[in-house]
Amino acid sequence: MLDIDNKLVVVNSKVLPEVIMKVLHAKRLRARGEAKSSTEACRAVGISRSAYYKYKDSVFAYEEKLNQKIVSFYLVLRDEKGVLSSILTRLYELNTNVLTVNQNIPIDEVATVTISFRFENDLINANAVKSEISNMNGVVDVKIISGE
Repeated sequence: MLDIDNKLVVVNSKVLPEVIMKVLHAKRLRARGEAKSSTEACRAVGISRSAYYKYKDSVFAYEEKLNQKIVSFYLVLRDEKGVLSSILTRLYELNTNVLTVNQNIPIDEVATVTISFRFENDLINANAVKSEISNMNGVVDVKIISGE
């Protein structure tokens, strides 16, 4: 017999009992702040609190899609108003989902910033984004540090 106790498995949602999908939906409502309590989330999706508590710590959505690539850039930016904001706006326009932004305090009128983002489609690649960002006002240097 296969020993799968306490192991994670990936299962297509089409074969799961409806209650599992409702628990996942309730958890998402709670995480996003769309339901203020577990009771409210359970009511919204139509399950009992006991079903929610029975499964909530054991079921998780597998959000990662294989075609979504995470990229991290290391940037050196001039310490000028709006530079980082314009970069984030451009990343949005390029249909990326910004995951993290870490900015250091400026030294010698430049600041280093690390930005990690995920492509929401495969129409553009990391080098194309690097080229776009490199040509923006206030950008001194851009390096791809992961996801090339």
